[in-house]
Amino acid sequence: MSDTPSPRTPAWPPRSAPRLFVEDRLEEGCAITLEGQQAHYLGKVMRLREGDAVILCDNLTGEWAARVGAASKRRIDLIVAERLRTREAVPDLWLCPALLKKDRFDMVLEKATELGAARIVPAITRRCVADKLNLDRAQTITVEAAEQCARTALPQVDAPQKLAAMLNDWPADRALFFADELGGDPAAEAFAAHHGPAAILIGPEGGFDDAEREAIRAHPAARPITLGPRILRGETAAIAAISVWMASVGDWARQE
Repeated sequence: MSDTPSPRTPAWPPRSAPRLFVEDRLEEGCAITLEGQQAHYLGKVMRLREGDAVILCDNLTGEWAARVGAASKRRIDLIVAERLRTREAVPDLWLCPALLKKDRFDMVLEKATELGAARIVPAITRRCVADKLNLDRAQTITVEAAEQCARTALPQVDAPQKLAAMLNDWPADRALFFADELGGDPAAEAFAAHHGPAAILIGPEGGFDDAEREAIRAHPAARPITLGPRILRGETAAIAAISVWMASVGDWARQE
């Protein structure tokens, strides 16, 4: 009997397999056809061939392993083989960031997705430098971020709304943690003291004006918080606040 160890069977699907979100509902054995940018990415960028693995998510049923059945310049045919994970349970956290300059708000969308926000509700305030958001582009950014970080659930991205309308329609059962540069309870302590639906409101480059700050603080759901002794840019404040929330009461704090 030979003492030479037998080669290990490679893991399937390999960790290096590309990940994509698709619009079709996935199930074992179903056929998926990709065209356009997704087909170009798999065929030209990743150079996949027949039999190669792709990981698919549909934002409904979870994450699935699929094999390439046929590949051409403009089309990739896939056969779904097995489910790897069910759709994740996303912590019930909304991020309500004031609109920022394009590149900075792109970062907010990307990092909020990576950090696990369930919903992104952009706000328009008096000092916002922008008052519009290309929703298709925003959703593309969140999909690409979810693919990169292996999320199986996409965040909902809302159309921007004026701050006054947001406050007027705010759900009574959802705490609104207001990152106030003038001070409030330490964020970690405030988050840890609350267990339930939550949202974090972040201001624009120039901050909230006095009237907006007064209106927010007067709202029954508002809970002013501080993110430390330094004044943070809008994108930094959003990233920091979500991170603290996830570590305090979100899925970073859960014991698996």
